[in-house]
Amino acid sequence: MLFLRLVCVLALLGTSLLAADPPKGERVLVTAHSFHIFIAPRLATLAQAAGIEGHKLVAAQMIGGSKVIQHWNLPDEKQKAKPALTAGEVDVMTMSPHVYLPDEGIDRFVELGAKHNPKMRFLVQHSWMPWDGWEGSDKIAKNEDRDTRSLDIVRSATLKWRTNLEAQIAALNKGLGRDAVSIVPVGDAVMKLRDLIASGKAPGLTKQTDLFGDLIGHGKEPILALATYCNFACIYKISPVGLKDTNASLDKLSPELRPLLQQIAWDTVSAYPLSGVKATK
Repeated sequence: MLFLRLVCVLALLGTSLLAADPPKGERVLVTAHSFHIFIAPRLATLAQAAGIEGHKLVAAQMIGGSKVIQHWNLPDEKQKAKPALTAGEVDVMTMSPHVYLPDEGIDRFVELGAKHNPKMRFLVQHSWMPWDGWEGSDKIAKNEDRDTRSLDIVRSATLKWRTNLEAQIAALNKGLGRDAVSIVPVGDAVMKLRDLIASGKAPGLTKQTDLFGDLIGHGKEPILALATYCNFACIYKISPVGLKDTNASLDKLSPELRPLLQQIAWDTVSAYPLSGVKATK
């Protein structure tokens, strides 16, 4: 009963936030690995639900398991990102580095994009932890290990990854003289959801493997939705709470899950200084 009341309150809050004039649509370029590429088509659905007009996916460039530098080094005949940036056709570019940082590709894309669009913004996704650990013995041996291992191990690895990324992004913004580059804290949002599962407070989810499809950690629908909400919030700087985006997969798990994921995303993004987003009073 208490949870249902909370959902009602969040829905009312989301409605009030969305009652304001929606922001203008952005031209978005997505460069990604498999922990990020899925946001490309989903952002349009959220933009429509929020009443945002003019959202455009300029291009989506995918390389499995990639560092950002691999996207930079693609040959011309396969390159989608560089031509779009050079033409000044992008307002927001998203990137998704691997755990090995610094990633020179981030620096190069920021330099190129800012040169051709001085007002351009760049989002770098801090993803959830692959293999549930940093390296070596910290990594799980099979997907089912996620159901029994301590989340503190994952939390420590997630923090290490984010801290390394923060150092690179801070240096980039200092060099640009403005906060052009932001971090999308998806890894932190996923940790919050995993903590709720561990404490039995995530409707429709009973174990950690309800979130992950394989050993590496490719996300199932709750993670895909949560990551998309986080990226949407960082791109448009508005709350996704209350958005009526159609998602049959989430509804099958529980009708209470979608508003929870929306709230986790907004709470995480709006509380994180390097997201570029502040909570609405």
